[in-house]
Amino acid sequence: MEQRIEQIMGIMDYMSPYFRFNIGPIPIESTIINQWLAMVVLFGLVFWVTRGLKANPETKKQHIAELIIEFLYGLLDGSLGKKGRKYLPFVGTLFLFILTMNLLWFIPGVMPPTTDLSTTIGLALVTIITVHAIGLINNGVKGYFGHFLQPFPVLLPLNLIKEVVKPVTLSLRLFGSMFGEKIAVTIFFILIPVLVPVPIMLLGALLGALQAFVFTLLTIIYLAYALEH
Repeated sequence: MEQRIEQIMGIMDYMSPYFRFNIGPIPIESTIINQWLAMVVLFGLVFWVTRGLKANPETKKQHIAELIIEFLYGLLDGSLGKKGRKYLPFVGTLFLFILTMNLLWFIPGVMPPTTDLSTTIGLALVTIITVHAIGLINNGVKGYFGHFLQPFPVLLPLNLIKEVVKPVTLSLRLFGSMFGEKIAVTIFFILIPVLVPVPIMLLGALLGALQAFVFTLLTIIYLAYALEH
């Protein structure tokens, strides 16, 4: 019992990223390695799925790929209309990358990068900057900055605060959900190591998919707001 208590007390050390090696003066931690692993897995899956595509789907992998694309098209159409489909590469890559990172915990010894706040903050900042860049390109300088004065110019400070808060909420929501789920599963494995934690792991897979969906949906909503003239 004392050994299990010590293991539980050491969970935070287990969850924390650790140093692996240096590239020149830049230290590389486990979180970066796991992100690279997620990219390799995702690139491998995409390469495999996109081999031998047909105009009329004949394989299960093509059916699944088309279902995912139609699902993302549905999200884009609901907020941006048919014209929003041109942003599928952006939102699709975001969804698949986050989903892959969230599901890495099924590989023994691999910590999902989304349990590290630095990863989720980086994702949120890149996402929001990209959304603003798209809005600026589509609406021009005058049209883009003019929407911060809507519906009334007096609301400019609140609109600016809202933009600052967006990456904070995006990052904390994803980090909090994945970090909490991983801690819960780890504690169950320590206390009851056989079979019982399996349903929680399956719930974690569902939660990982849900969090990837929520992050992507919020990105589409922010994109729709940025594209308003």
